[in-house]
Amino acid sequence: PTQKFDLKFRKFCPTLKNVAQILSEIKMDRRKETAAAFAVGCLTGFAIYTLASSVRNQRSKKVDSKAPISSQVPYIKKPSAGSVAGGLRPHQHEEKIKKRIENNSKLELEDDTQLRLIHEEVISEHAIERKSVTVRVPATSANMGPGYDCLGVALNIWSEVTISRSDKFKIIYEGEGENMVPCDESNLLVTGAKAAFKAAGKPMPMLEYHCINRIPYARGMGSSSAAIVAGLIGGLVLAGHKLPCWGSEELLQLACSIEGHPDNVAPVIYGGCQLGIHNGERWQSERVQLPSGIQVVLFIPDFIGKTSDARGVLESTVTRDEAVFNIGRVAWLINALSTGNLDNLKAGCQDALHQPQRSHKVYPFLNQMVEAAIKAGANAAYLSGAGPTVAAVTSGASGDIFTQRAAERVDKQVAEAMVRAALETKVNGKVFITNPVESGAYVVRADPEFSVGIIKYKGAV
Repeated sequence: PTQKFDLKFRKFCPTLKNVAQILSEIKMDRRKETAAAFAVGCLTGFAIYTLASSVRNQRSKKVDSKAPISSQVPYIKKPSAGSVAGGLRPHQHEEKIKKRIENNSKLELEDDTQLRLIHEEVISEHAIERKSVTVRVPATSANMGPGYDCLGVALNIWSEVTISRSDKFKIIYEGEGENMVPCDESNLLVTGAKAAFKAAGKPMPMLEYHCINRIPYARGMGSSSAAIVAGLIGGLVLAGHKLPCWGSEELLQLACSIEGHPDNVAPVIYGGCQLGIHNGERWQSERVQLPSGIQVVLFIPDFIGKTSDARGVLESTVTRDEAVFNIGRVAWLINALSTGNLDNLKAGCQDALHQPQRSHKVYPFLNQMVEAAIKAGANAAYLSGAGPTVAAVTSGASGDIFTQRAAERVDKQVAEAMVRAALETKVNGKVFITNPVESGAYVVRADPEFSVGIIKYKGAV
């Protein structure tokens, strides 16, 4: 604060003791005294920091002198033996899983008898053949407009299938389509189970199938894909066989080999919204992020729609304009879903490859119902799968909708508008209000159970 103080400060500042002497020798007024106190505070902090840095550097030198050269390279963190990431980027899922498998295979369990016994017990319980298994599978809505044969979403409508070893073949169906579903070996449940036992390298035993079906049959809501996946999962569990997923998606390969495309089977397996392609060697799928609070309003006509008939009206070739239209729309749709931009869903669900042809030749009510749903407040509407169901996407749901003010949502208004459009076009049916579900097919029960000792799974399966 003064020239005299500054000179003495510079001269005697090496130690805090000198600073105390400086203050005792200088006669200062109140303002100078405050400034001097501030300066001493700064010096004290600097001295402590310098001392701490010196101690840390000395310790670091001692450690580094004993460490290998590779560990002394600055800013490079070596992955630990149990690390999965190992310097990989967040999207490199398959490489992470490979490293995890490698690390798990190197585990030394001999030193812990109890851990080894638990490990062996769990492995053996999972590998044994089982007497029966119950699987739940969700409905799906495919295409979502422009995503023909490659895009689909799982819906919160579940069928439950129990497959048991038996002394005679039998299929029991309850619920949707119970009088229309074939109850012989052409049933897709059987097809899926056969593929599972073939993959396991085991002979197909005599099985009994009991299906409580809540997915409308042949209405464009993935009933066939649900049956395929239920048969596959049930057969694999009964056979005591497991498939690799990361890097191969073997279950998806089996399902697509039966169904022919991933738009329904991928969301049945994984849940959520799934985008699937064939990369020239195998089928691949990726999850598409969905905005929160969306619902799906389904108008389900009271007549079935055969996929073969719906595909039969499509041309074998498309024009360049149609291709460009759909390329843009499906990209627009994926971006709208991923970013939560609900205003863009309307354009994103438009299509030129299949909906115009099907509305003209098979489902004349489609366009009028889509327009009615959007006018009533839906963010978008489209033909679900091969039809005849029409799906409308709405938003605003939060928590349990029966405890939420109805004015915050438009699902009921959209449902009523779709019913009016159906009556005007002389189509009878029903409306189902549901929502996308992020989880796919899963095992509910098994005999023997998977849960062993102190290790339990969801629902104590």
